[in-house]
Amino acid sequence: MNYLTHFCVIYTMSYCEFTKDLDENHLDKKYHDERYGFQTNDDDELFGRFILEINQAGLSWSLMLKKEENFKNAFADFSISKVAGFGDDKVEELMANAGIIRNRRKIEAVIYNANQIMDIQNINGSFNFWLNENIGLTLKEWTKLFKKHFKFTGEKIVEEFLMSTSYLKGAHTEDCPIYHKIKNNKPKWEKS
Repeated sequence: MNYLTHFCVIYTMSYCEFTKDLDENHLDKKYHDERYGFQTNDDDELFGRFILEINQAGLSWSLMLKKEENFKNAFADFSISKVAGFGDDKVEELMANAGIIRNRRKIEAVIYNANQIMDIQNINGSFNFWLNENIGLTLKEWTKLFKKHFKFTGEKIVEEFLMSTSYLKGAHTEDCPIYHKIKNNKPKWEKS
């Protein structure tokens, strides 16, 4: 069961419980019902989710959802190749952008990780293919792999990124209707 340290709820509650009674237009409700745990094969979309997970560290997921469009604009529509080319001037511009999280370590990690993903794409064809090749790893193994290639990737960041993109089970409780919707579409974690 996924407990909500990721979403900064003080008491133990799954994200499914947290969003259950929210208005259908609430950002958390929409994310829970339409994106969380659903697979994507698009490298830039995976990178965008990775950016949000890195920046969420120590903050609430609701804040990330509120700032998602700002992040998308600031980080070139989550284009891996464009972000990989960001230099010092762009870092300073991002540090002045009140619409995102202005943490130099996180910004620099995102740029570094974009370059790492480009290397992975050159070797494996795509970030998605590389992730698919590693389906079946335990969380500990995934975390070790991410730490080998990327910056700012503690176990919780890796876990949430992989759950949110269907590589690890746990995004939804089994009594959640969205869990069954995802399971009917053969999530990546089921292929391990």
